[in-house]
Amino acid sequence: IAADASKDADVLRLADEAIQQLGHIDILVNNAGASWGAAAEEHPVEAWDKVMNLNIRGYFILSQHIAKHSMIPRRYGRIINLASIAGLGGNPTGMNTVAYNTSKGAVINFTRALGAEWGVHNITVNAICPGFFPSRMTAGTLKAMGEEKLASHAPLRRLGDDEDLKGLTVLYASDAGKHITGQWLAVDGGVSVVTGG
Repeated sequence: IAADASKDADVLRLADEAIQQLGHIDILVNNAGASWGAAAEEHPVEAWDKVMNLNIRGYFILSQHIAKHSMIPRRYGRIINLASIAGLGGNPTGMNTVAYNTSKGAVINFTRALGAEWGVHNITVNAICPGFFPSRMTAGTLKAMGEEKLASHAPLRRLGDDEDLKGLTVLYASDAGKHITGQWLAVDGGVSVVTGG
């Protein structure tokens, strides 16, 4: 618990420094993710806590602080939460990531709850649910399963790349999305359409 409190303090210190340097923060993108692969019956509690602390607790602490000290007083803000299509359903066969899926499902409902509560302050809160994108976190899965096999699960028959999240991020962050809040959208090549996510 003391280690988590220390990390919380570091995050809040950086947030305060950003507000001080910039004067205010209009757009907050919560983009963090950790995973742990283990069967649910064997999943270490410490690993569960690590995933939950980074993937949802951190989003809450930072959102609360930035809203309270910058967005609510100015009656303006855009918060974008990176969730995942893993938060839309259970684990596919062979993917034992119960903590990750649970945390990303929490991010989706966190987005809905904040969007409903902070709309009165003219703050929009929305989520992006990426499918499989090559990254440091997914490198092991990509190596084990292969890009072609992973891509074959998507109707578009490809994995996400660096360009695929930009358009939705700009929509959520700009006045083009000023009447959208509490929503999520999957950017997954259609995987959630065929898997029922």
